Amino acid sequence: MPLATTNEAGSADCIRARAVSGIIFDMDGTIIDSMSCHAQSWVAFVQNHGISIDVPDLMRRTTGRTGAECMRELFQRDLSDEEAWALITEKEVLYRELFAPQFAEVAGFTAFAGQTLARGLKVGVGTAGDRHNIAFAMGHLALPTPPHAIVGGDEGLAGKPDPAIFLEVARRMAIRSQDCIVFEDAPFGIEAARRAGMRAVAICTSHSAAQLGGPHVMAAANNYLELIDSKFLETLNVATA
Repeated sequence: MPLATTNEAGSADCIRARAVSGIIFDMDGTIIDSMSCHAQSWVAFVQNHGISIDVPDLMRRTTGRTGAECMRELFQRDLSDEEAWALITEKEVLYRELFAPQFAEVAGFTAFAGQTLARGLKVGVGTAGDRHNIAFAMGHLALPTPPHAIVGGDEGLAGKPDPAIFLEVARRMAIRSQDCIVFEDAPFGIEAARRAGMRAVAICTSHSAAQLGGPHVMAAANNYLELIDSKFLETLNVATA
């Protein structure tokens, strides 16, 4: 899919003209190509608990939300934090076992992240995933330079579409929210970026560009190789210190 920009040229030019200081990446489906294994782990988890459910619909309702929020949505009751996190731990162990043998980044991510840093931009990660999934992903990626800030879904913040996770990443990077661009693969994440006052780029690994649209969305691409080929980073107005 070719790089897509906002429909009106004037709006696109305006949104690109705003200075940018940092890039915030979601993790699952945005940095790593993990969503199919998350789906498989949900199938195994509900089978283990004797629950009959439409897993694609569950993922539509929960992708971007924290583990505790996901379990409360699944069981449709007010689980205690302790019970909810114990259940999500069980589910995420299944996910990591499934994904580890086939671990893969979204194509071109490492190269794109390196180019982002080379242009003087800070890099952050804002994910609903917990610390174990973050450590798993970062350990397998082995990035030459780690992100400036990582915020996870088990830190007591509301999950997406609430903007709290993205706002906390910006705070830890000491960057104004309006100076950040969020890269996301899910509608809740795109909406969280809007609520945070941040621009967004849609990574279409699990949803279409139309499903990830919005007036704050600068571009859409299937992967980072497309963004590298289109010289997306070179079009940005990078803020100077």
